[in-house]
Amino acid sequence: MKPVRLAALLAALALLGGCAAPAAAPRRYTATFLTLFDTVTTVLGYAESEEAFREEAQQLHDRLLYYHQLFNIYEEYEGMANLKTVNDHAGVAPVEVEAPILEMLAFSQEMYRETDGRVNVAMGSVLSLWHDAREAALANPDAAAPPDADALAEAAAHTDLSQMQLDEAASTVYLADPEMSLDVGAIAKGWAVEQVCREAPAGLLVSVGGNVRATGPKADGEDWVAGIQNPDGGAYLETVAVRDGSVVTSGDYQRYFTAGGVQYHHIIDPDTGYPAAYWRSVTVLCPDSGVADALSTALFTLPLEAGQALLDRFGAEALWLDRDGVRYESPGFGDHIRT
Repeated sequence: MKPVRLAALLAALALLGGCAAPAAAPRRYTATFLTLFDTVTTVLGYAESEEAFREEAQQLHDRLLYYHQLFNIYEEYEGMANLKTVNDHAGVAPVEVEAPILEMLAFSQEMYRETDGRVNVAMGSVLSLWHDAREAALANPDAAAPPDADALAEAAAHTDLSQMQLDEAASTVYLADPEMSLDVGAIAKGWAVEQVCREAPAGLLVSVGGNVRATGPKADGEDWVAGIQNPDGGAYLETVAVRDGSVVTSGDYQRYFTAGGVQYHHIIDPDTGYPAAYWRSVTVLCPDSGVADALSTALFTLPLEAGQALLDRFGAEALWLDRDGVRYESPGFGDHIRT
């Protein structure tokens, strides 16, 4: 696959505070690009030269692009069997895929079990109805409407994850239900970020939309500080320290549409087939970005007590913001706050 060159803004920033650093001291650089997972991606890090940082950022971008293409359910790519290929062959035949697809889908099965079905990549038939409704609403707001209730009920009948059959020996994926489709939006981005960051140079901070992952402390040994977005804009809800782990937020403010005075966001409760109604946003702190991605989605569809119980199983921390603007924190979340 020919690499796609990074369309990035690279800016060298002097290290903050103190006296002037020696000439050979690493400097801070930033790369920003828009080609991955339909969101803004930013890489922060320190290097001895812009060229060295550019090379690191390019390699990280290209690896993320590879995963973006593998997990895409809307577009095909020449010479690649991706998740769109798998969906197109539902009920027809197994599809031979590359190892990362099998690994990510096996991880999705694990998280389905661990979250008691709150994260289900087999909900594509339901999520596609909401996707189409959102696209139609953006194109013609006056005609905006949620999906038909009967259509949602019919789609929900085709979300049984056991119908996704993985054959590691043959390297194939088969959807036994011909009306079933995969949508990995709740898990694939975090999983991909985790894989890339495990092999990335130390001392980077990578942000892919609401997924932030640090690969180690800054060049001076200090923690990175990540801001948690306020759904209503303005100042951050909070800023937290991150050294070698992830901060992942799910919220109702990124992908939504309004119909009949009601706002419909993209995080769907698997029990109802409609947008979950508990929270405005949920932020999870966890060493593993893939786990954090899954947990933030699961917690968004659960009441506080059930969400805390799930967090405890993973030793993770969270910040919840409810629909009245009231904040809730897990017991250890405050230890990570930085002002």
